[in-house]
Amino acid sequence: MCSIIGYCGEVLSEEAFLQGFAQTKSRGPDDSRVIDTGKGRLGFHRLSIMGLHPEGMQPFCMDGCCAVCNGELYGFAKQRDALRARGYTFQSDSDCEILLPLYFEYGTGMFRMLDAEFACVIYDGRTGEYIAARDPIGIRPLYYGYDEAGTILFASEAKNLVPLTDKIMPFPPGHYYRGGRFTAYTEISKPQTVIRDDVQTACDTIREKLTAGVRKRLVADAPVGFLLSGGLDSSLVCAIAARESKKPIRTFAIGMEKDAIDLKYAREAAEFIGSDHTEVYMTPQQVLDSLEEVIRTLGTFDITTVRASMGMYLVCKAIHETTDVRVLLTGEISDELFGYKYTDFAPDAEAFQQEAEKRIRELHMYDVLRADRCISVHSLEARVPFGDLDFVRYVMALDPAIKMNVYGKGKYLLRHAFEGEGLLPDSILWREKAAFSDAVGHSMVDDLKAYAETKYTDAEFETRRQKYTHAQPFTKESLLYREIFEKYYPGQSQMIADFWMPNKAWKGCDVNDPSARVLSNYGASGE
Repeated sequence: MCSIIGYCGEVLSEEAFLQGFAQTKSRGPDDSRVIDTGKGRLGFHRLSIMGLHPEGMQPFCMDGCCAVCNGELYGFAKQRDALRARGYTFQSDSDCEILLPLYFEYGTGMFRMLDAEFACVIYDGRTGEYIAARDPIGIRPLYYGYDEAGTILFASEAKNLVPLTDKIMPFPPGHYYRGGRFTAYTEISKPQTVIRDDVQTACDTIREKLTAGVRKRLVADAPVGFLLSGGLDSSLVCAIAARESKKPIRTFAIGMEKDAIDLKYAREAAEFIGSDHTEVYMTPQQVLDSLEEVIRTLGTFDITTVRASMGMYLVCKAIHETTDVRVLLTGEISDELFGYKYTDFAPDAEAFQQEAEKRIRELHMYDVLRADRCISVHSLEARVPFGDLDFVRYVMALDPAIKMNVYGKGKYLLRHAFEGEGLLPDSILWREKAAFSDAVGHSMVDDLKAYAETKYTDAEFETRRQKYTHAQPFTKESLLYREIFEKYYPGQSQMIADFWMPNKAWKGCDVNDPSARVLSNYGASGE
């Protein structure tokens, strides 16, 4: 993953800077470096994925300018060749070494040119100013705040900034910062035009673009693995990768010991695609013992995010401790594009599209945050094929009328796109959607809720939840998570917009729990 930090002034003490930066050493355990730019500091913790030699260590510096980047720049070799033709030389095989030459050539226009998951900070020694930017979806994390002197700070995670600033905020995806202003360089959630392809054309294009998104994410100089839940999304990623790879891919699944719904489906998918498959089991006590550390790792109080992180955190821990895998491909972002169980209740196509746009805009606070933190805290890198920019732009621009569930099966376009391809058995391709937090075992969520019930009486719950005006807890479970969050991130709740919940304004969605299990259309999901 890597971790970056930037202090854009001359006042902060070195001790405080290093103390904050040390909080994310696990993101980049291979090497660390901090440089004094003369007008601030840049720091980098390295996880070696591309260009494994010492020459790939950051910050990269050139002509008095320096850059740090936590990112994966797809297709960088072609851009590097073009820059070489302009007279630039390169010392490593690191993709991020092209950033400064791109900046010299194109300025902030470079960010629109990147096919990447990235967060970066650049110091321009020629002007003495700092520039920072984040990818359009926010797959790579970046936060900012101001110290007492009004100097801006940037860092990969909120925990880097807790001792350094009073208010921490997520850096807005698809924006760059320069000269005291945040400027949008793209708005991926809001299509400029509507693509009115017919269903078959849309499915053909979806298949083509998702395959390309998986293919480019297989390129790494470190071992690659795959999280496989047995659901549609992760199974498709694994199946495409298995077809594209010359040797069996390595897949990993997790579930509760007694009622792991997904493990049997993950096993079926793994056997079908011929992967080297590993199953990890977790116990109720492991879940409860890990809860506080998971919330500290995440930096959120959101119910859905915490529940869904328990299994991901523990499976990534096992991968880190028992294998040499350094990169993990996951199935996140499909739901936001193609729909959840609750979006079946969308009253019309316009409402469906507006909900999708909202989810994409907020992804960096929920599912994307979960995947990044659970994976990176165990010194692994996450790659998200469904977040491929070309793929997302196409699906978001499709006429929402054909994306709605008018077929009697959610995510129909995605399923039909791979029907008849022989990638997956029909029992997986057409399996009903089940939430990851439920599918690792319904008992896990039930155990968490029961544990929360033991922490407060009804009167204590009512009194203690009133302390919070923003995103006020509404169940004992949500209060428990919020109080743990406040222990590590006091007064920083506005980093998260609110609780992830179905759209309560829609008929059938006014529920008091984010799990799809409480919806009337859940049906056979997760069985």
